[in-house]
This record gives sequence, C-alpha cells and structure tokens, in this order.
Amino acid sequence: MSLPKACWLMVGCLVGLLSACKPFEELAEHPCPSQGTPLTYRDFGAQFLSQHCQGCHGSQSVDRQGAPGDFIFDSLEQVRRHKARIYVRSAGPNDSMPPGPVDPSEAERHALADWLACAAPE
Repeated sequence: MSLPKACWLMVGCLVGLLSACKPFEELAEHPCPSQGTPLTYRDFGAQFLSQHCQGCHGSQSVDRQGAPGDFIFDSLEQVRRHKARIYVRSAGPNDSMPPGPVDPSEAERHALADWLACAAPE
C-alpha cells in the first residue's frame, strides 16, 4: 500500500519543520562569562552531581534506570569528558535530565551551564 502524494508532501513538510527545530542548546553556544566563574568542582560541581546525577550516573548506582554504562560521573575527569553531553541534557535551558521527581532549579541549571562552559574548574 502506498501513501497518496499529498501524504508524502505532509511528511516532507513535517520532517523539514522538525529538522529546523532546535531541541536543546549546546555547550558551544554558552560561552564562559567574561569574568569567569567562582564555581568549582569542590564547592559546586560535586554537590550538584551527587544530588541530581549520580543516582543513575554513579558507578555504585544500583538502579541506573537505563543510563548508558559509559556515562559515569564519579570524578571531575569523567565529568569533563562528558561535559558537552551533560550540558545538553541538564544545563542552562536544557532540562531533560534528571527525570525527576526533584529537579534542579533554574538557577542551579544556569550555574551548571557557566561552570561547564568555563571548563569545569576544580
């Protein structure tokens, strides 16, 4: 069974519209603030990750809830390795992670964005 030409045109239009949509902001689009960031791994990053990420992305997590095995955020080195992916899922305007029920505040997400954009200082 083939679709009528009108249906294919609609499918083509939808694909075009969807490809023009930008579902998330990328790390490269968020420059480090000109004054840098006072946030460090010790006073911000470790706590944020522990509270919001390591339940699924910690090496000792019992229930990873489908989190890919190579996305472990136990150390600053691991966070830096995955900072672009962390950004598109959780920082700035991006809010697909964590999946709840307790999500970071908008202010926390913007702080995470600045910290990651400034190379996640130690």
